Amino acid sequence: MKKKSLLLLIPTFIIIFFTAIYLYLCNQVKPISAETSEDVKFEVPYGASTKSIINELKAQNLIKDVNVSYLVIKYPQIIKFLYPLKNTQTNFSLKSGTYNLNANMNIAQIFSELSSGRQEYQKVVIPEGLTISSIAQILQENEICNKEDFIKSCSSKEILNKFKIPAETCEGYLFPNTYFLNINMNSDIVVELFINTFFENIKSITNLGNKNPADLHQTVILASIVEKEYKLKEEAPLIASVFKNRLKHNIGLYSCATIVYIITEIQGKPHPERILTKDTKIDSPYNTYKWAGLTPGPISNPGLTALDAATNTPKTPYFFFQVENEKTGKHVFTETFEEHKINH
Repeated sequence: MKKKSLLLLIPTFIIIFFTAIYLYLCNQVKPISAETSEDVKFEVPYGASTKSIINELKAQNLIKDVNVSYLVIKYPQIIKFLYPLKNTQTNFSLKSGTYNLNANMNIAQIFSELSSGRQEYQKVVIPEGLTISSIAQILQENEICNKEDFIKSCSSKEILNKFKIPAETCEGYLFPNTYFLNINMNSDIVVELFINTFFENIKSITNLGNKNPADLHQTVILASIVEKEYKLKEEAPLIASVFKNRLKHNIGLYSCATIVYIITEIQGKPHPERILTKDTKIDSPYNTYKWAGLTPGPISNPGLTALDAATNTPKTPYFFFQVENEKTGKHVFTETFEEHKINH
């Protein structure tokens, strides 16, 4: 009789046991906090294992139990068992990237977000006329990639050959734009993105997109100098015409921007408040006061205005220009040195 009574109790014990498990699992997959809290920037490194991701979620107090979380990933049917009436994703594939997570998200919501690929993007503005080192600094400040890594990638022979850039670096081909980038990106990928954007954008400029690599490079060099000299958009073509007239007659460009490039980028010194006479005598192939012709390479990364001005340059009689209004950046253009001296 006692044996029969014990047998009758077994189903009850089983029900109690599985009910306990069910309640425990339900509790473990619930949000850490029922209240809205601040978002947590959560990074999934490329190639990270599922276990390492789960451990980091636990370390950042986003999940309750490591083992239960791992079971949910391995056996996603558990979610359907726990949430039978909810339209909840049960096929999780965690993707690398940076995401915004919150402690009020349940485990299914967290794994769905990490599987979505909807990464948090960082808005990064690259203005016209910056150099590689300046762009690298912006990227590092925005946690996109390491400054040194970016500079190294800009000298990658593989990247230079891929885009047929006939130079030692990608200077001039890093297109100024507003980019939406991921945190901790591979620097090679960032450089290639910038260069791809350059080649896509120059298609909009008549006579530029079809140039061969050598001729394109010469145009980019000129545009990089024009970029640093003009302030008013309508004057960019005129400045380009001055430089082209000087190049045609083998006259030095006398561009202060090239001197600044030597001082800041080659010599690594602070930006000078003004260019001194001694600076114009620096022995460098980038010194357009000392040597006629274009510089060996671009001195900045120009935008569409400068690139168009250097490509579709109007014919003018001008050989000189100088600032007429410091506030607006307006220049006065002259044909002869005598006129130039009068306006100096």
